[in-house]
Amino acid sequence: MNEIILDTETTGLSVEQGDRIIEIACIETKDLIPTKNVFYKLINPEREVSEDAFKIHGYSYDKLKKEKKFKDIANDLLEFIKGKKLIIHNAPFDVSFINNELKKINENVIEMKNVVDTLEIARGKFPGVSNSLDSLCKRFNIDNSKRTKHNALLDCELLREVYINLVDQKEPTLSLVENEEAKYNVKKSISKKQNSSIILKPSEKEYSSHKEFLKKELKKNYF
Repeated sequence: MNEIILDTETTGLSVEQGDRIIEIACIETKDLIPTKNVFYKLINPEREVSEDAFKIHGYSYDKLKKEKKFKDIANDLLEFIKGKKLIIHNAPFDVSFINNELKKINENVIEMKNVVDTLEIARGKFPGVSNSLDSLCKRFNIDNSKRTKHNALLDCELLREVYINLVDQKEPTLSLVENEEAKYNVKKSISKKQNSSIILKPSEKEYSSHKEFLKKELKKNYF
């Protein structure tokens, strides 16, 4: 099963008070290696952005009102994440906002059984300390210097690296086939070197000279 690293930005913090999604990003991975399939959209939330939210992500309603509404991108989003494991930091927050949008257009909601919450994993490994995305990046020496504002796509890229560290899985660089090919090439290279070795035999003159040398050395040292 492929994974989807997912993040959203919103007009505020409360679904109950009518806050909506303004940005959504999904990066598809296979064994946590990006497949280069990305879903990214800015969304018209059909309402104003709170001042606190604007300070976090920098998106105003004036900037967003010309973008497509969630109902216009919903089918593409659902198709992109279909049958894949979702990896989200503070998943209940993002999923509640996505499900709120899906309910508005009578679509099936996302079930939490298909979701991995990296915040929950981090709290289990590092209890009693901050486990924000920034804190985890610092803990794992991940460069987050570009994160001057919250941005869903950048946060997905950072979260992928964080998740790799959380599950103690080193990022693979070669596929199984490539590894086998590399092993074969090493064996082939060794074999070639071995087969290309040249054995030089001494001439009769060299052999006789060597025997005389040994006789002299034996007399010198033992007689």
